[in-house]
Amino acid sequence: MKILVQKFGGTSVASPEARVAVKDKVQKAVRSGFAPVVVVSAMGRKGEPYATDTLIGVLKETNLSVNVRELDMMMCCGEMMAACVMAATLQQFGINAMALTGGQAGIITDSQFGAARIKNINVSNLHHLLESGVIPIVCGFQGMTENNGKFTTLGRGGSDTSAAALGAALHAECVEIYTDVEGIMTADPRLVKEASILKQISYSEVCQMAHQGAKVIHPRAVEIAMKKNIPLVVKSTFSDAPGTLITNDCEETEEDTTINERLASGVTHLTDLAQFKVELNPEDIASGRKLFEDLADAGISVGCLNLSESSAMFAVFAGDVEHTNKVLDGTDFAYVLNDGCAKVSVVGSAMRGVPGVMANFVAALTGRKISILQTVDSDTTISAIIKQEHLVDAVTALHKAFKL
Repeated sequence: MKILVQKFGGTSVASPEARVAVKDKVQKAVRSGFAPVVVVSAMGRKGEPYATDTLIGVLKETNLSVNVRELDMMMCCGEMMAACVMAATLQQFGINAMALTGGQAGIITDSQFGAARIKNINVSNLHHLLESGVIPIVCGFQGMTENNGKFTTLGRGGSDTSAAALGAALHAECVEIYTDVEGIMTADPRLVKEASILKQISYSEVCQMAHQGAKVIHPRAVEIAMKKNIPLVVKSTFSDAPGTLITNDCEETEEDTTINERLASGVTHLTDLAQFKVELNPEDIASGRKLFEDLADAGISVGCLNLSESSAMFAVFAGDVEHTNKVLDGTDFAYVLNDGCAKVSVVGSAMRGVPGVMANFVAALTGRKISILQTVDSDTTISAIIKQEHLVDAVTALHKAFKL
């Protein structure tokens, strides 16, 4: 039995017309000889009646300090409604389908409400349904604790994680992630009109793109698929475009020699950042350790870190600025705050060890008279902190410079 996991996001199940499009994708999988397992997100996005954020708002209108157990149970309702409505849609067209909660599908998690980790998946119920010709419609984003059967949620992007984890547990041929775009793009098309769909990208590159701000697929889902070497495909519910294949490091083929001609795969960005420059005592080698211990004790996560004998530079999201100021004001460290910042990144495994990549990156930005406040890099990523007012120019310039 060839198993295919198909995950459909909120916009794919939000309307009757969209759900018919989902039905068509499921039928196509069956006709191609697959036994599909369907994973769904809550219907719609923020502001729509059954979206997760809307359900959270209903609960917090009653009590801002609601217990996390009840909050998770409430958040699970969106996916349960979506699974039931999607199952009903398939049944309407004569397709034998059954809605299942994450727990009923065998997803067992720890009890970290709001950010649960999957401990185990018992696929016996799913196998029984598939062998009986039933298509399971599984609630994404959720699981169940092992001993007392409490609802848990997997955190933002949890439906992608559910789909990848089920694909791994079921030894699926592939996991398809359906959304309202036709694949992973070389940049945000709202900023760069020349952005194009990537035919193929490696697990490691798409993880980096997701971590650096690209809203394509949750990195946890990619990591799960990578461990089991299960191909992921990101494609549109509303077209027959082939989408983007996510697999092991791409290799050049005779049919497509463009994959390795590009040093980079995409340009990504993060907004609403603030940069801190902190003076350290060069005569006290422990001063840097004290700085970051103080920040960690206050629960502040830092990124874009540069550390030297005499100074430290790092970035936080705008929501953490006031808290960071309070921590630093309570210490002997002198510092400068640079708010209104953004981070732009170029991602590509082919950049590794290639001379001139940083020169190209810097030239692209300075050629547009964009000041670089700080850079950080890894083998596959180069990033810069810039003022957010220059974001569109920066992303456009890097996209052009790296011939994307």
